[in-house]
Amino acid sequence: MRLNLLFSLVFGLSLAAGAAGARPLPASAETTLRAGKPWVTVAASGEATAILGAIDIEATPKEVWAVLVDCGQARRIISNLKLCRVVDRGPGWDVREQVTAGNMFVPDLRNVFRAEYQPYSRITFHRTGGDLKVMRGEWRLEPLDGGSRTRVIYENRVDAEVNLPDGIVRAGIKTDCGKVLVNLRRVVTKG
Repeated sequence: MRLNLLFSLVFGLSLAAGAAGARPLPASAETTLRAGKPWVTVAASGEATAILGAIDIEATPKEVWAVLVDCGQARRIISNLKLCRVVDRGPGWDVREQVTAGNMFVPDLRNVFRAEYQPYSRITFHRTGGDLKVMRGEWRLEPLDGGSRTRVIYENRVDAEVNLPDGIVRAGIKTDCGKVLVNLRRVVTKG
């Protein structure tokens, strides 16, 4: 059965445009973000799953950026990450490989993607290899309060084959995305 898959694969920090459409957050997200919680929505989108999430962090965009681009920090943010390594790089881009640990329902998954960097504001990424069929999206860092705080927005479209019902997969992605965003905030703020 062909199904969509989970956020952790993709942290395009799998950590890393137009790819995902750069749509603004809905007004309803503001209440959740003001309460200090991550805001996440996950929906079917053709053959892929569309993920849109956000969190506000008490740090500058430069401080958030430093964590997002550091493969060494990725395991602190993605709990089931087994491997993150840069396999190629050039000016303003790199190619990363990540492997996430599976479980009884989902096998270990390998994700290879190219990330393009616009320092302190945007990371776009797209699949170049691995187990995912589709993966393309972006991280956006929007300065708040004159740049002393940052709104992190994550967008992605992802698809993989998983033998679970779509609703269960989307619920898992939503939960995982929220956890990753909270972990990102914790690592950035050293909380």
